[in-house]
Amino acid sequence: MEHLLTNMHKLKTFVIDEGHGVKGLSDLNIKTLPELFIQPLEKRFDISKVLPDEFIPIIDMSNPEDPEVMKSICDAAENHGFFQIVNHGIPLSMMEDVKDAAHKFFALPVEEKKKHLFKDGTVKNVEYLTFRPEVDKVLEWRDQLGCVYVSDAEAMELWPHVCRHQFLEYMKKSDSLIKRLLQVLIHELGIPKLDETNQPFLMGLRRISVNYYPVCPNPELATGVGSHSDFSTITVLLQDEVGGLYVKKFESDNWVHVPPIKGSLTVNIGDALQIMSNGRYKSVEHRVVANGNYDRISVPIFLNPRPCDVIGPLPQVIMRGEKALYKQVQYSDYINYFFSKSFNGKDTIYFAKEM
Repeated sequence: MEHLLTNMHKLKTFVIDEGHGVKGLSDLNIKTLPELFIQPLEKRFDISKVLPDEFIPIIDMSNPEDPEVMKSICDAAENHGFFQIVNHGIPLSMMEDVKDAAHKFFALPVEEKKKHLFKDGTVKNVEYLTFRPEVDKVLEWRDQLGCVYVSDAEAMELWPHVCRHQFLEYMKKSDSLIKRLLQVLIHELGIPKLDETNQPFLMGLRRISVNYYPVCPNPELATGVGSHSDFSTITVLLQDEVGGLYVKKFESDNWVHVPPIKGSLTVNIGDALQIMSNGRYKSVEHRVVANGNYDRISVPIFLNPRPCDVIGPLPQVIMRGEKALYKQVQYSDYINYFFSKSFNGKDTIYFAKEM
């Protein structure tokens, strides 16, 4: 085992090519973090920059038509970029089933998981282990499964059998909540309603992912996910009770923890909506720390424009007399740029900045 941990080529082969992932290393009960996962000093999390007395907004969705609730959603999107929602209509039992199914996938034998391997898999819409060693010189302490929704039939055929039912039912149940959130957000931008004319470029590409963060031997040296903002329109996150998600406070170097609240979901604004709103709604840097004591699971649903869509400030926003802060960009180009480099805060948004 010692030779595996000190030989970079063998380590990458074990983790990436053979499909063992980070979980495979954690299961070996290693005591020292391999060099491949040791972050440079500037990328490590500085716990002294956490603001312990600050929190992101918590919004009660039990009466979503209440003008105060709608105002709270828009205020949170403008001033925080992140918020948690409770009483949202998705049963707690369904949320627990999704987390259990996620654990079952990562507990599968390697040969079973490897069928969906990002590097070798023939199925584009299901991807396991999305490491990018050609871009990231240091890897994150995380395994990931991603499933793009095309149709119920494709999901039942191609998504992993241990989680396809739970993921599909959860996405269906979340649909009305997601549309309600988008309806509130775009109405404030001058768009009367979410309909067949705007829904495709707001949420035409839907993806459910599972992030699995195994116990890490030296969590202070590693990162679960590096600091970044999502390229989505919005992201709706289900997290377990372990915690470890941190959000950067606007215009500061400080971080705010997003504590797990049983039955809650966490919503964040993505780059696409920041661009469409001409900067009114803000995507925010966030990161996940590694944990030395517990495995952690999180399940985000990403709502994105379609790759063929061209995104830019919405006409309804510019008609108000605002100067466009962002240019029109092909969304596929934006995604490709996002993945062409290591995570580095919000630098991807400059790809769309009007010069």
